Amino acid sequence: MPVLRFAHQLVRERVKKGDYVIDATLGNGHDTLMLAQLVGEQGIVMAFDVQEQAFLKSRELLQQYNALGPVVFVHDSHANMQQHWNISAPKVIMFNLGYLPGADKQYTTQVESTLTALKQSLELLDKQGLLVAVIYPGHPEGRQEDIAVSQWASQLNQREFQVLRYDFINQINSPPYLLAIEKLI
Repeated sequence: MPVLRFAHQLVRERVKKGDYVIDATLGNGHDTLMLAQLVGEQGIVMAFDVQEQAFLKSRELLQQYNALGPVVFVHDSHANMQQHWNISAPKVIMFNLGYLPGADKQYTTQVESTLTALKQSLELLDKQGLLVAVIYPGHPEGRQEDIAVSQWASQLNQREFQVLRYDFINQINSPPYLLAIEKLI
C-alpha cells in the first residue's frame, strides 16, 4: 500500500465527526480535504502553511467539495502551531513534508521548524492522539529532515509514545516513508 494511502487509512480509523485536528502542512489541500470531510461541520481543521500558493490551491479544492466549513487557515509556520491552537486537544496532527507539489522546489520544509512543530504536536495531542508524518528523503533538505526526525523519534519514551515507521526497503531513489506516533498518556 502506498505510504500516503496508509497514512490516510490510519487517520480515518482515528477521526470522527466533531473532532479537532491539525494539518501542519497544507500544501495543495488534499490532506485538509480528507480531514474536513471526516470532522464535518461540528469539528475543526486548522491548516498551516507559509506559501500563499498553498492557500489559493487549497481553498479552490475545498470549495469544489463544499468542505470549507470546518477549516481554519493559518498563514504561518507549523513551528508556531502552539501559538494558534487554543482549543481542545487535537485527535490527529498530519504532516506531509517536503515541497509544495507543482511549485518551486527550492522552498521546502526545514529541519529546525519541522522538529519544533513535531515536538509541539506531541504536547498538544490528546491522549491516544496520533501524529502522522510523511517524510521525503529523496531531495537534499528532505534527507536532512529524515536523519533528524528519525533520530528524534527513536529517542521518544516508549511508555509515553508508540512510534511506527512504514517504508519500502527494496526501492531505489529514497522513496517517502510514514512515521506514525501514538501518544499513550
